[in-house]
Amino acid sequence: MTRKTLRALGRDTRFWCFVSLSLVALLAVFAEGQDRNIAGSVQGSYLYVHDRPNQVARDRALDGFITEMSLKLAVDFSDHISTNVKICFGCHGFELGMAYVDLTIVDEARFRIGRFSPSFGDFQLRHDPANHRTVDKPLPYDMGRMIRLREWNMGIVPAPYVDNGIEFGGTHWFGTELQVDYAAYANGGFRGDNDGQDIDWTQQRSGGFYYLDNNSRPSFGGRLSATLDLADADMTYTLGASGMGGWYDPKAELSYAIGGVDVYARIKRVELRAEYLMRRTEISLGDNPGSRFKYGPGKDGKYDNYFLKDGFYVEAIVPVSKRIELVGRWDGLRRFGNVPVTSALRKESAVLRYTVGGAVSLGYGVRIKVFGEYYDFSDFKDEIAATLAVVSVL
Repeated sequence: MTRKTLRALGRDTRFWCFVSLSLVALLAVFAEGQDRNIAGSVQGSYLYVHDRPNQVARDRALDGFITEMSLKLAVDFSDHISTNVKICFGCHGFELGMAYVDLTIVDEARFRIGRFSPSFGDFQLRHDPANHRTVDKPLPYDMGRMIRLREWNMGIVPAPYVDNGIEFGGTHWFGTELQVDYAAYANGGFRGDNDGQDIDWTQQRSGGFYYLDNNSRPSFGGRLSATLDLADADMTYTLGASGMGGWYDPKAELSYAIGGVDVYARIKRVELRAEYLMRRTEISLGDNPGSRFKYGPGKDGKYDNYFLKDGFYVEAIVPVSKRIELVGRWDGLRRFGNVPVTSALRKESAVLRYTVGGAVSLGYGVRIKVFGEYYDFSDFKDEIAATLAVVSVL
């Protein structure tokens, strides 16, 4: 099968995703006796990165204008059966963000089957443009807006992470204040090549590679969280832990494992969030590692067959009036381990980012976001960027 044919299949997949959503929406409109809900958001944003002599910003970042859109249709057929379909648009074009059926026995037992974002971390739950306060995503979840994205191969779990699979989960309340949520799932998992040096995110979201597991081995994961809702004191606290793992190459020989913890606190109107992720990724050494890697073997004379990548973010949201809120975020990434001989990173590399700004509500679900960003790189010159966005809830 030629590359031209694969690209055509990718275009056809996105077209039929759009057609499928339209048909489901029409069916929902004409269906009787069912609860229907259509929701979405649109964000138009601009990223400015200062050009350097003989180097334009596009060499280091996907700057300029980007439009992000999310449109979801939810239909409740009964108290026990519901379906959700979502179409997304971003710099990679149209994608099917979700298409799944929920079968709920009781609140503590729910089966989800289809295409969805697996329950992992806190940010995945609010990755739509209208649900997170800054213009871009935290570095561990970055999918293309960070500076030096190609050198870093984006974040740890670029959001939204969407996959085909099955998930079993539920919610249980202990009294009226403590809520426990859990989920366990099996899905296709991340993708890459047999001689991979890292996960290939283009394969993950491209219809040209088919939306199928590339190695016929499911990946597994889960999440457990507890929320304490103190309504009388107007406070809410959440603590969560997540994990996932599997194989990303067609031969199912290169594994990855990811773990994360997250905390959330709302005290009156002030919100605080923090999250930490780590990914261990096996890499192919090949027949001649000395020609593939920038650094030689360790003291034992052997090359490590993996690298570690971790990241974090800490975010504070402080309303100053009914229409204005201030947001500050500190996030970062680190990478430990050998790198390909062509990589600009070192054996130990890091980036820290400081973001400050705010949002102004214009009413009718429309907000203006303005932020400044400072990047502190270990391997490159530091960068200053600015983002401006208008977001609307549909």
